[in-house]
Amino acid sequence: MHKTKSVLITGAGIAGPTAAFWLSRAGFRVTVVERASGIRATGQSVDIRGHGLTVIQRMGLETNVRAKSTQEQGIRFVDKKNTCKAAFPVNDGFSFTSDIEIMRGELAQIFYEATNEEVEYIFGEQVGAISETQDAVTIEFANGASPRSVDIVIAADGWASTTRAIAFGDWQKNAVHSLGEWAVWFTIPWEKTDTAWARWYNAPRGRIFFLRPDSAECTRAALRIKTSDERLDKVSRKSVDEQKHLITHLVEDAGWEGPRIIKGMYQATDFYMQKIAQIKLKHWSKGRTVVVGDAGYCPSPMSGMGTTVAIVGAYVLAGEIAANPGNHPAAFEAYERKMQSLVKKAQKLARGAPAMINPQTEWGIYILHLILGFFAWTGLYKLLGSPPASAMKLPEYEIRDDVQTTRRV
Repeated sequence: MHKTKSVLITGAGIAGPTAAFWLSRAGFRVTVVERASGIRATGQSVDIRGHGLTVIQRMGLETNVRAKSTQEQGIRFVDKKNTCKAAFPVNDGFSFTSDIEIMRGELAQIFYEATNEEVEYIFGEQVGAISETQDAVTIEFANGASPRSVDIVIAADGWASTTRAIAFGDWQKNAVHSLGEWAVWFTIPWEKTDTAWARWYNAPRGRIFFLRPDSAECTRAALRIKTSDERLDKVSRKSVDEQKHLITHLVEDAGWEGPRIIKGMYQATDFYMQKIAQIKLKHWSKGRTVVVGDAGYCPSPMSGMGTTVAIVGAYVLAGEIAANPGNHPAAFEAYERKMQSLVKKAQKLARGAPAMINPQTEWGIYILHLILGFFAWTGLYKLLGSPPASAMKLPEYEIRDDVQTTRRV
């Protein structure tokens, strides 16, 4: 068995714990640093597709994940009177809803519970500085934890990654490609209009209300706004109360179930606001630091591929590090080469997106409903194919665990 190496991962969301799972089983000493005080329960419902599901099966976690899935039946596009204009059921083989829909926080908790006995987790901390020598990386922390030296740093702390910014410097200044849209997510109380179907409502000026099933007590709400309003960028760095106030100002005349959703937003303790963007980097590593998931190649929520790409990317990165002991440049090069096709296809959005699904006028919404209704009625949407969740050959790796038995995964 090769000499055990040490790896520090920033971010305890999806990609970070997935990489930690495989690296710990390959004999690496793994530490995960998360700036939040614990596993975050906030966020949207996420899709797991294709190779993402295969990796979860190889982790032995499929049963756990399916037990927590939302059981969403599909999506309905509705008008201001809640009349369905188009419906896309999940069991038709193609839908905006994937085979497995699970709340991001639930999935992160499953991954945490699968790793916390073998992996060291440090909550309430983040990277403050990184210095590298020929043999190691020294990490200084921002909130008082003692510095430590490791062999490899993996940045898995989201599309606005602090670790990426510190380690890559000028390399990543133009990494964020905004799609001109903002989104907020939160939980609201369940009402009788909520069913096992997700509901999507468009209002003029590029506004969307999106309600998805969660449990018998609550419903997941998302508000999306396609706008160039600079106030959103400014308020994203301010308090949650200020963010909620501006969002209310922007959507309060949108109609439909808006009053109920706004009321629920003010009551919500899991409110989260984010710019909709993609991350594009020329290279995914610099020295001994490498990015994974949204930190390296966020495809944006509208792709439906972010979680799948993060899971697969973390699996491939961990597998290549284990397959190239003591040779991180070779591991990083193989990881990037093997993931490129999946990432490129995941980031290729439909022509006209996101403007196409964010009409600015009543007339635009009418046309959108006509098009969606036609595709739903004729079934032509099935010919478009599903998101490219298997657009690469998924490698298999021999993982040698602590008792020196080899497992092919």
